[in-house]
Amino acid sequence: MTVIRTLRRPRILIVGCGDVGLRCVERLRGRARVVALTSQPSRGPLLRAAGAVPLVGDLDVRASIARLAGLAPLVLHLAPPQQRGDDDHRTQALIAALSARRRSPARPASARVGRDARPAPVARSPTANGALARPRALVSARAEASAIVPDWGFAAGGRPRARVRVVYASTTGVYGDCGGARIDETRTPAPATPRARRRVAAERRLRRATARGALAATIARIPGIYAADRLPLARLEKRTPALIDADDVYTSHIHADDLAAIILRLATHGRPSRVIHASDDSELKMAAYFDRVAEAFGVARAPRVSRADAERQLDPLLLSFMRESRRLSNRRLKSELRVRLRYSHVDDFLRTLTR
Repeated sequence: MTVIRTLRRPRILIVGCGDVGLRCVERLRGRARVVALTSQPSRGPLLRAAGAVPLVGDLDVRASIARLAGLAPLVLHLAPPQQRGDDDHRTQALIAALSARRRSPARPASARVGRDARPAPVARSPTANGALARPRALVSARAEASAIVPDWGFAAGGRPRARVRVVYASTTGVYGDCGGARIDETRTPAPATPRARRRVAAERRLRRATARGALAATIARIPGIYAADRLPLARLEKRTPALIDADDVYTSHIHADDLAAIILRLATHGRPSRVIHASDDSELKMAAYFDRVAEAFGVARAPRVSRADAERQLDPLLLSFMRESRRLSNRRLKSELRVRLRYSHVDDFLRTLTR
């Protein structure tokens, strides 16, 4: 009986199963059979322990991901682009692999991580898609992912439904500097860095693939991710300066647990080619965020410098984040996906650390 229940679970592929991916795996435990693509065989034991089936493949080596065709009806694309260039060749390779015709199920032994690297075949019965109970109209991000709906594709203009649904984790960096304005998802991207241009390229490739019916992609634009182990404590301890208020920038945030819940909600309720801001309600300047973390942990606040001094003192990568100011509207997140955040503000989480 246990084997039958396992075979009837929907299969989900996670590409780029880092911290947020593992949080998705935890929420899906017992509800889906999760396959995690990894380019590092050494991560196999960690992924298995988390509840995922590791599958070795490298987005930079197309031959190694050819077997992804037909592997799963839902893909969580959480992998970053390569480090150089203005295009995202990894997303290009993934789209090609997912939209290709399925080949023989045989897999080379060298591509496996352990005996369970090859997912079990899905039973061909009326319930083989593993449909679970449909989620409530209002979903709390604190709850486990409650459903993976069976109808993954989208019909548009009479075209066949796409075989694969993709949720892509992009970044709010695609907007560049907005001068502190409050923006929604209709804002035209204006990427100011190569890494942001690669994200825009990935989004465009996924939208084109959706338009031609190769897959059905929805996009989450993600701001700064935080969690208990993802706070700027090292920066505070090093006394790295922050900007004075007159020169400071607005930043946006999302807790890693809330982000995992949003990604899974997009898997069931995201619209084709639709963009959603995966952001909480915070509207903090960068220095104010650092101050709140410092107060929660009882450490000294970051010293303040002018922008001119920061340009002379700080690392270029850090400076790139200090040149972009924007406030994000998350209306779509609440009205379309009907997500209730566990931590609607950074302060909500930081208070849990001082109880």
